[in-house]
Amino acid sequence: MNNSMMDLVLSSENMHKAWKQVKRNGGSPGIDGMTIDTFPDYLRKRWNKIKQALLLGYYVPAPVLRVEIPKKSGGWSQTSLLLAHATVGKRMLGIPTVQDRVIQQAISQVLNPIFDPEFSEYSYGFRPGRSAHGAVRQVNTYVKSGYKYAVDLDLEKFFDTVNHDILMNLVARKIKDKTVLKLIGRYLRAGIRDREGNTIPTSIGTPQGGPLSPLLSNILLDQFDRELERRNLRFARYADDAIILVSRLCDGKTILSEITMFLDRKLKLVVNHKKSKVAKVAECNFLGFTFKGKKIRWTESSFQEFHYQLKYLTRRSWGVSMEYRFQKLNQYIRGWMNYYGISQYYSPVQNIDDWLRRRIRMCYWKQWRYPRTKVRKLMELGVPRDFAIMTGASSKSYWHLSKTLQANAGMSNKWLEKQGLINIKAQWCKAQGYS
Repeated sequence: MNNSMMDLVLSSENMHKAWKQVKRNGGSPGIDGMTIDTFPDYLRKRWNKIKQALLLGYYVPAPVLRVEIPKKSGGWSQTSLLLAHATVGKRMLGIPTVQDRVIQQAISQVLNPIFDPEFSEYSYGFRPGRSAHGAVRQVNTYVKSGYKYAVDLDLEKFFDTVNHDILMNLVARKIKDKTVLKLIGRYLRAGIRDREGNTIPTSIGTPQGGPLSPLLSNILLDQFDRELERRNLRFARYADDAIILVSRLCDGKTILSEITMFLDRKLKLVVNHKKSKVAKVAECNFLGFTFKGKKIRWTESSFQEFHYQLKYLTRRSWGVSMEYRFQKLNQYIRGWMNYYGISQYYSPVQNIDDWLRRRIRMCYWKQWRYPRTKVRKLMELGVPRDFAIMTGASSKSYWHLSKTLQANAGMSNKWLEKQGLINIKAQWCKAQGYS
Protein backbone atom coordinates (compact mmCIF):
# COMPACT_ATOMS: atom_id res chain seq x y z
CA MET A 1 0.00 0.00 0.00
CA ASN A 2 2.84 2.42 0.88
CA ASN A 3 4.32 2.20 -2.62
CA SER A 4 1.21 3.82 -4.13
CA MET A 5 0.46 6.17 -1.29
CA MET A 6 0.54 9.31 -3.43
CA ASP A 7 -2.22 7.78 -5.57
CA LEU A 8 -4.30 7.38 -2.40
CA VAL A 9 -3.58 10.96 -1.38
CA LEU A 10 -4.65 12.29 -4.80
CA SER A 11 -7.69 10.05 -5.26
CA SER A 12 -10.88 11.93 -6.08
CA GLU A 13 -12.60 10.71 -2.91
CA ASN A 14 -9.75 11.76 -0.63
CA MET A 15 -9.23 15.15 -2.29
CA HIS A 16 -12.94 15.93 -2.17
CA LYS A 17 -13.01 15.06 1.53
CA ALA A 18 -9.94 17.24 2.11
CA TRP A 19 -11.52 20.20 0.32
CA LYS A 20 -14.72 19.88 2.38
CA GLN A 21 -12.68 19.93 5.60
CA VAL A 22 -10.61 22.96 4.55
CA LYS A 23 -13.77 24.78 3.48
CA ARG A 24 -15.43 23.95 6.80
CA ASN A 25 -12.43 25.28 8.73
CA GLY A 26 -12.37 28.51 6.74
CA GLY A 27 -9.43 30.77 7.44
CA SER A 28 -7.55 33.64 5.83
CA PRO A 29 -5.79 33.60 2.46
CA GLY A 30 -2.11 32.68 2.22
CA ILE A 31 0.59 34.63 0.41
CA ASP A 32 -1.23 34.38 -2.94
CA GLY A 33 -4.36 36.12 -1.62
CA MET A 34 -6.57 33.22 -2.77
CA THR A 35 -9.76 32.91 -0.72
CA ILE A 36 -11.83 29.84 0.06
CA ASP A 37 -14.64 31.13 -2.18
CA THR A 38 -12.48 31.74 -5.26
CA PHE A 39 -10.40 28.56 -4.96
CA PRO A 40 -12.76 26.03 -6.68
CA ASP A 41 -12.77 27.91 -10.03
CA TYR A 42 -9.00 28.29 -9.86
CA LEU A 43 -8.49 24.58 -9.15
CA ARG A 44 -10.74 23.33 -11.97
CA LYS A 45 -8.52 25.05 -14.52
CA ARG A 46 -5.19 23.93 -13.05
CA TRP A 47 -5.80 20.65 -11.22
CA ASN A 48 -4.36 18.38 -13.93
CA LYS A 49 -1.01 20.22 -13.90
CA ILE A 50 -0.92 20.34 -10.09
CA LYS A 51 -1.70 16.62 -9.85
CA GLN A 52 0.99 15.74 -12.37
CA ALA A 53 3.57 17.80 -10.45
CA LEU A 54 2.61 16.00 -7.22
CA LEU A 55 2.78 12.53 -8.80
CA LEU A 56 6.14 13.18 -10.44
CA GLY A 57 7.61 14.78 -7.32
CA TYR A 58 8.39 18.26 -8.57
CA TYR A 59 5.58 20.15 -6.82
CA VAL A 60 6.94 23.07 -4.75
CA PRO A 61 4.74 24.35 -1.88
CA ALA A 62 4.39 28.09 -1.37
CA PRO A 63 5.87 29.71 1.76
CA VAL A 64 3.40 30.19 4.61
CA LEU A 65 2.21 33.66 5.57
CA ARG A 66 3.41 34.56 9.07
CA VAL A 67 0.94 36.35 11.32
CA GLU A 68 0.95 37.16 15.01
CA ILE A 69 -2.13 36.17 16.98
CA PRO A 70 -2.96 36.67 20.66
CA LYS A 71 -2.06 33.74 22.87
CA LYS A 72 -4.85 32.69 25.19
CA SER A 73 -4.27 31.89 28.83
CA GLY A 74 -4.65 28.16 29.22
CA GLY A 75 -6.05 25.50 26.95
CA TRP A 76 -8.70 27.68 25.42
CA SER A 77 -6.17 28.64 22.78
CA GLN A 78 -6.91 25.21 21.20
CA THR A 79 -10.50 26.22 20.40
CA SER A 80 -12.19 28.69 18.10
CA LEU A 81 -13.17 31.55 20.32
CA LEU A 82 -14.74 34.88 19.58
CA LEU A 83 -12.51 37.57 21.01
CA ALA A 84 -8.90 38.07 22.07
CA HIS A 85 -8.66 41.19 24.20
CA ALA A 86 -7.39 39.55 27.40
CA THR A 87 -4.24 37.75 26.35
CA VAL A 88 -0.91 36.60 27.70
CA GLY A 89 1.46 37.40 24.87
CA LYS A 90 1.65 36.53 21.21
CA ARG A 91 2.33 33.40 19.19
CA MET A 92 3.22 32.96 15.55
CA LEU A 93 0.82 31.33 13.12
CA GLY A 94 1.79 30.21 9.62
CA ILE A 95 -1.03 30.36 7.08
CA PRO A 96 -0.49 28.16 3.99
CA THR A 97 -2.27 28.95 0.73
CA VAL A 98 -5.68 27.33 0.31
CA GLN A 99 -4.17 24.99 -2.29
CA ASP A 100 -1.48 23.81 0.12
CA ARG A 101 -4.02 23.47 2.92
CA VAL A 102 -6.07 21.10 0.77
CA ILE A 103 -2.99 19.03 -0.19
CA GLN A 104 -1.76 18.89 3.42
CA GLN A 105 -5.22 17.84 4.58
CA ALA A 106 -5.28 15.09 1.95
CA ILE A 107 -1.89 13.80 3.13
CA SER A 108 -3.00 13.92 6.77
CA GLN A 109 -6.15 11.91 6.00
CA VAL A 110 -4.07 9.08 4.52
CA LEU A 111 -1.30 9.14 7.15
CA ASN A 112 -3.48 9.50 10.22
CA PRO A 113 -5.01 5.98 10.14
CA ILE A 114 -1.48 4.57 9.85
CA PHE A 115 0.03 6.44 12.81
CA ASP A 116 -2.84 7.22 15.17
CA PRO A 117 -3.74 3.66 16.31
CA GLU A 118 -0.26 3.24 17.79
CA PHE A 119 -0.16 6.57 19.62
CA SER A 120 -0.32 6.54 23.41
CA GLU A 121 -3.72 6.35 25.07
CA TYR A 122 -2.59 9.31 27.19
CA SER A 123 -2.15 11.57 24.14
CA TYR A 124 -5.27 13.69 23.59
CA GLY A 125 -4.35 16.48 21.18
CA PHE A 126 -5.47 16.56 17.51
CA ARG A 127 -6.75 12.99 17.56
CA PRO A 128 -10.13 11.59 16.45
CA GLY A 129 -12.54 11.20 19.34
CA ARG A 130 -10.21 12.89 21.81
CA SER A 131 -10.16 16.35 23.33
CA ALA A 132 -8.67 18.61 25.98
CA HIS A 133 -11.50 17.58 28.30
CA GLY A 134 -10.31 13.97 28.10
CA ALA A 135 -6.82 15.03 29.14
CA VAL A 136 -8.14 17.10 32.06
CA ARG A 137 -10.35 14.24 33.27
CA GLN A 138 -7.43 11.82 32.98
CA VAL A 139 -5.37 14.03 35.29
CA ASN A 140 -8.31 14.22 37.69
CA THR A 141 -8.40 10.42 37.95
CA TYR A 142 -4.76 10.50 39.05
CA VAL A 143 -5.56 13.17 41.63
CA LYS A 144 -8.41 11.06 42.98
CA SER A 145 -5.99 8.13 43.24
CA GLY A 146 -3.80 10.10 45.61
CA TYR A 147 -1.15 11.68 43.39
CA LYS A 148 -0.57 15.07 45.01
CA TYR A 149 2.33 16.52 43.04
CA ALA A 150 2.78 17.40 39.39
CA VAL A 151 5.64 17.91 36.99
CA ASP A 152 4.30 20.85 34.99
CA LEU A 153 6.37 20.65 31.80
CA ASP A 154 6.63 23.49 29.30
CA LEU A 155 8.36 22.97 25.95
CA GLU A 156 9.94 26.19 24.74
CA LYS A 157 8.57 27.25 21.33
CA PHE A 158 7.89 23.64 20.39
CA PHE A 159 6.48 24.18 16.90
CA ASP A 160 9.37 26.51 16.04
CA THR A 161 12.08 24.08 17.16
CA VAL A 162 11.06 20.71 15.68
CA ASN A 163 14.13 19.00 14.22
CA HIS A 164 13.37 18.02 10.60
CA ASP A 165 15.83 15.12 10.42
CA ILE A 166 14.48 13.45 13.56
CA LEU A 167 10.89 13.98 12.48
CA MET A 168 11.37 12.71 8.93
CA ASN A 169 13.23 9.65 10.24
CA LEU A 170 10.20 8.82 12.40
CA VAL A 171 7.78 9.35 9.50
CA ALA A 172 9.93 7.17 7.20
CA ARG A 173 9.69 4.24 9.61
CA LYS A 174 6.11 3.70 8.44
CA ILE A 175 5.92 5.57 5.12
CA LYS A 176 7.99 4.14 2.27
CA ASP A 177 6.61 6.15 -0.64
CA LYS A 178 9.52 8.47 -1.44
CA THR A 179 7.29 10.92 -3.30
CA VAL A 180 5.15 11.45 -0.20
CA LEU A 181 8.21 11.74 2.03
CA LYS A 182 9.79 14.25 -0.33
CA LEU A 183 6.60 16.34 -0.35
CA ILE A 184 6.35 16.37 3.44
CA GLY A 185 9.98 17.46 3.63
CA ARG A 186 9.28 20.30 1.20
CA TYR A 187 6.36 21.45 3.32
CA LEU A 188 8.65 21.58 6.35
CA ARG A 189 11.21 23.64 4.41
CA ALA A 190 8.72 25.81 2.47
CA GLY A 191 9.76 28.95 4.32
CA ILE A 192 7.86 31.80 5.95
CA ARG A 193 6.77 35.02 4.25
CA ASP A 194 6.32 38.02 6.53
CA ARG A 195 4.04 41.03 5.91
CA GLU A 196 6.92 42.95 4.34
CA GLY A 197 7.34 40.26 1.68
CA ASN A 198 10.58 38.77 3.03
CA THR A 199 10.93 34.97 2.82
CA ILE A 200 12.60 33.35 5.81
CA PRO A 201 14.04 29.83 5.34
CA THR A 202 12.74 27.13 7.72
CA SER A 203 15.54 24.70 8.52
CA ILE A 204 13.74 23.73 11.74
CA GLY A 205 10.16 23.86 12.99
CA THR A 206 6.74 23.08 11.64
CA PRO A 207 4.50 26.17 11.34
CA GLN A 208 1.29 26.20 13.35
CA GLY A 209 -1.66 26.68 11.03
CA GLY A 210 -1.21 23.90 8.46
CA PRO A 211 -3.42 20.77 8.56
CA LEU A 212 -0.35 18.51 8.55
CA SER A 213 1.42 20.08 11.54
CA PRO A 214 -0.76 18.53 14.28
CA LEU A 215 -0.11 14.99 13.02
CA LEU A 216 3.61 15.63 12.59
CA SER A 217 3.83 17.02 16.12
CA ASN A 218 2.15 13.90 17.50
CA ILE A 219 4.52 11.65 15.52
CA LEU A 220 7.50 13.38 17.12
CA LEU A 221 6.07 13.63 20.64
CA ASP A 222 4.96 10.00 20.58
CA GLN A 223 8.60 9.25 21.40
CA PHE A 224 8.18 11.38 24.52
CA ASP A 225 4.98 9.47 25.42
CA ARG A 226 6.74 6.13 24.97
CA GLU A 227 9.54 7.22 27.31
CA LEU A 228 7.02 8.21 29.99
CA GLU A 229 5.17 4.91 29.58
CA ARG A 230 8.47 3.00 29.78
CA ARG A 231 9.01 4.66 33.15
CA ASN A 232 5.46 3.72 34.19
CA LEU A 233 4.57 7.35 34.88
CA ARG A 234 1.07 8.82 35.21
CA PHE A 235 0.71 11.58 32.63
CA ALA A 236 -1.50 13.28 30.09
CA ARG A 237 -0.47 15.23 27.00
CA TYR A 238 -2.38 17.57 24.75
CA ALA A 239 -0.17 18.70 21.84
CA ASP A 240 2.92 20.21 23.50
CA ASP A 241 1.21 20.63 26.89
CA ALA A 242 2.14 17.77 29.21
CA ILE A 243 1.74 17.09 32.91
CA ILE A 244 3.11 14.18 34.95
CA LEU A 245 1.60 13.18 38.31
CA VAL A 246 3.77 11.83 41.13
CA SER A 247 3.32 10.91 44.79
CA ARG A 248 6.34 12.71 46.20
CA LEU A 249 7.98 16.06 45.53
CA CYS A 250 11.46 14.56 45.36
CA ASP A 251 10.32 12.05 42.69
CA GLY A 252 9.00 14.92 40.61
CA LYS A 253 12.28 16.81 40.72
CA THR A 254 14.20 13.72 39.61
CA ILE A 255 11.75 13.06 36.77
CA LEU A 256 11.88 16.67 35.57
CA SER A 257 15.68 16.52 35.40
CA GLU A 258 15.78 13.17 33.59
CA ILE A 259 12.97 13.99 31.14
CA THR A 260 14.61 17.32 30.32
CA MET A 261 17.78 15.43 29.42
CA PHE A 262 15.84 12.91 27.31
CA LEU A 263 14.03 15.62 25.33
CA ASP A 264 17.28 17.47 24.68
CA ARG A 265 19.37 14.47 23.63
CA LYS A 266 16.82 12.32 21.78
CA LEU A 267 14.40 14.85 20.28
CA LYS A 268 16.41 18.10 20.34
CA LEU A 269 13.59 19.84 22.21
CA VAL A 270 14.18 22.46 24.88
CA VAL A 271 12.35 22.59 28.20
CA ASN A 272 11.50 26.10 29.38
CA HIS A 273 12.97 26.09 32.91
CA LYS A 274 11.28 29.35 33.88
CA LYS A 275 7.79 27.97 33.22
CA SER A 276 8.36 24.31 34.12
CA LYS A 277 8.05 23.34 37.76
CA VAL A 278 7.35 20.60 40.29
CA ALA A 279 4.59 21.61 42.68
CA LYS A 280 1.38 20.56 44.34
CA VAL A 281 -1.30 19.75 41.78
CA ALA A 282 -3.48 22.62 43.02
CA GLU A 283 -0.68 25.05 42.11
CA CYS A 284 -0.43 23.86 38.50
CA ASN A 285 -2.35 24.96 35.44
CA PHE A 286 -3.16 22.38 32.77
CA LEU A 287 -5.06 23.54 29.68
CA GLY A 288 -6.72 26.35 31.65
CA PHE A 289 -7.76 24.14 34.56
CA THR A 290 -6.46 23.27 38.00
CA PHE A 291 -7.48 20.71 40.60
CA LYS A 292 -8.75 21.57 44.09
CA GLY A 293 -9.17 18.54 46.30
CA LYS A 294 -10.59 15.97 43.92
CA LYS A 295 -12.49 18.45 41.76
CA ILE A 296 -11.74 20.12 38.44
CA ARG A 297 -11.73 23.92 38.46
CA TRP A 298 -11.09 26.59 35.88
CA THR A 299 -8.06 28.68 36.81
CA GLU A 300 -8.53 32.11 38.29
CA SER A 301 -6.87 33.71 35.25
CA SER A 302 -9.30 31.90 32.93
CA PHE A 303 -12.28 33.20 34.89
CA GLN A 304 -10.84 36.71 34.99
CA GLU A 305 -10.53 36.60 31.22
CA PHE A 306 -14.19 35.51 31.00
CA HIS A 307 -15.21 38.43 33.21
CA TYR A 308 -13.14 40.85 31.14
CA GLN A 309 -14.69 39.72 27.87
CA LEU A 310 -18.22 39.99 29.23
CA LYS A 311 -17.44 43.51 30.41
CA TYR A 312 -16.04 44.35 26.98
CA LEU A 313 -19.16 43.01 25.22
CA THR A 314 -21.46 44.99 27.52
CA ARG A 315 -19.63 48.31 27.32
CA ARG A 316 -21.97 51.30 27.04
CA SER A 317 -19.97 52.98 24.28
CA TRP A 318 -20.45 50.12 21.79
CA GLY A 319 -22.82 51.62 19.22
CA VAL A 320 -24.60 48.44 18.16
CA SER A 321 -28.17 47.18 18.46
CA MET A 322 -29.09 45.07 21.48
CA GLU A 323 -29.93 42.22 19.11
CA TYR A 324 -26.38 42.21 17.75
CA ARG A 325 -24.94 42.57 21.26
CA PHE A 326 -26.90 39.54 22.44
CA GLN A 327 -25.77 37.54 19.41
CA LYS A 328 -22.07 38.17 20.11
CA LEU A 329 -22.49 37.83 23.86
CA ASN A 330 -24.34 34.52 23.62
CA GLN A 331 -21.84 33.16 21.10
CA TYR A 332 -18.99 33.98 23.47
CA ILE A 333 -20.68 32.54 26.57
CA ARG A 334 -21.58 29.29 24.81
CA GLY A 335 -18.03 28.91 23.53
CA TRP A 336 -16.52 29.60 26.95
CA MET A 337 -18.91 27.29 28.79
CA ASN A 338 -18.54 24.51 26.21
CA TYR A 339 -14.89 24.43 27.20
CA TYR A 340 -14.73 25.56 30.83
CA GLY A 341 -18.14 24.23 31.89
CA ILE A 342 -16.62 20.95 33.07
CA SER A 343 -15.25 22.92 36.03
CA GLN A 344 -16.99 21.75 39.21
CA TYR A 345 -16.91 25.23 40.69
CA TYR A 346 -20.38 26.72 40.98
CA SER A 347 -19.75 29.49 43.51
CA PRO A 348 -19.04 32.39 41.07
CA VAL A 349 -21.60 31.33 38.44
CA GLN A 350 -24.69 32.88 40.06
CA ASN A 351 -22.83 36.08 40.92
CA ILE A 352 -21.59 36.65 37.39
CA ASP A 353 -25.07 35.90 36.03
CA ASP A 354 -26.53 38.63 38.26
CA TRP A 355 -23.70 41.01 37.35
CA LEU A 356 -24.20 40.40 33.61
CA ARG A 357 -27.92 41.15 33.81
CA ARG A 358 -27.14 44.38 35.61
CA ARG A 359 -24.67 45.29 32.86
CA ILE A 360 -27.35 44.65 30.24
CA ARG A 361 -29.88 46.81 32.11
CA MET A 362 -27.24 49.55 32.13
CA CYS A 363 -26.90 49.19 28.33
CA TYR A 364 -30.65 49.54 27.86
CA TRP A 365 -30.65 52.55 30.17
CA LYS A 366 -27.93 54.21 28.09
CA GLN A 367 -29.70 53.30 24.85
CA TRP A 368 -32.97 54.90 25.99
CA ARG A 369 -30.95 58.06 26.64
CA TYR A 370 -33.63 60.73 27.26
CA PRO A 371 -35.65 60.95 30.53
CA ARG A 372 -38.99 60.86 28.67
CA THR A 373 -37.89 57.74 26.77
CA LYS A 374 -36.82 56.05 30.00
CA VAL A 375 -40.12 56.87 31.68
CA ARG A 376 -42.13 55.63 28.70
CA LYS A 377 -40.14 52.40 28.41
CA LEU A 378 -40.48 51.64 32.13
CA MET A 379 -44.23 52.24 32.00
CA GLU A 380 -44.52 49.94 28.97
CA LEU A 381 -42.77 47.31 31.06
CA GLY A 382 -45.35 47.65 33.84
CA VAL A 383 -43.64 50.07 36.23
CA PRO A 384 -46.18 52.45 37.88
CA ARG A 385 -46.08 56.00 36.48
CA ASP A 386 -44.83 57.78 39.62
CA PHE A 387 -41.99 55.29 40.13
CA ALA A 388 -41.11 55.41 36.44
CA ILE A 389 -40.85 59.20 36.55
CA MET A 390 -38.79 59.14 39.75
CA THR A 391 -36.26 56.74 38.22
CA GLY A 392 -36.34 57.99 34.63
CA ALA A 393 -35.73 61.59 35.63
CA SER A 394 -32.88 60.77 37.99
CA SER A 395 -29.43 62.19 37.21
CA LYS A 396 -27.62 59.33 38.88
CA SER A 397 -25.24 57.13 36.88
CA TYR A 398 -26.38 54.42 34.47
CA TRP A 399 -24.69 51.81 36.63
CA HIS A 400 -26.41 53.02 39.79
CA LEU A 401 -29.85 53.15 38.19
CA SER A 402 -29.44 49.68 36.67
CA LYS A 403 -29.76 48.26 40.19
CA THR A 404 -32.90 50.13 41.24
CA LEU A 405 -36.10 48.30 42.06
CA GLN A 406 -37.84 49.94 39.10
CA ALA A 407 -35.16 48.87 36.59
CA ASN A 408 -35.21 45.30 37.93
CA ALA A 409 -39.01 45.13 38.00
CA GLY A 410 -39.37 46.44 34.44
CA MET A 411 -36.35 44.72 32.90
CA SER A 412 -36.93 41.50 34.81
CA ASN A 413 -34.89 38.34 34.34
CA LYS A 414 -37.72 36.80 32.30
CA TRP A 415 -37.94 39.90 30.12
CA LEU A 416 -34.19 39.87 29.47
CA GLU A 417 -34.43 36.19 28.55
CA LYS A 418 -37.19 36.98 26.05
CA GLN A 419 -34.97 39.65 24.51
CA GLY A 420 -32.38 36.94 23.86
CA LEU A 421 -29.96 37.07 26.80
CA ILE A 422 -28.43 33.69 27.57
CA ASN A 423 -28.40 32.33 31.12
CA ILE A 424 -24.87 31.51 32.32
CA LYS A 425 -26.09 29.26 35.12
CA ALA A 426 -28.17 27.21 32.66
CA GLN A 427 -25.15 26.82 30.39
CA TRP A 428 -23.00 25.63 33.30
CA CYS A 429 -25.67 23.13 34.39
CA LYS A 430 -25.88 21.86 30.82
CA ALA A 431 -22.11 21.38 30.67
CA GLN A 432 -22.26 19.51 33.98
CA GLY A 433 -24.94 17.19 32.59
CA TYR A 434 -27.71 18.43 34.87
CA SER A 435 -31.24 18.58 33.49
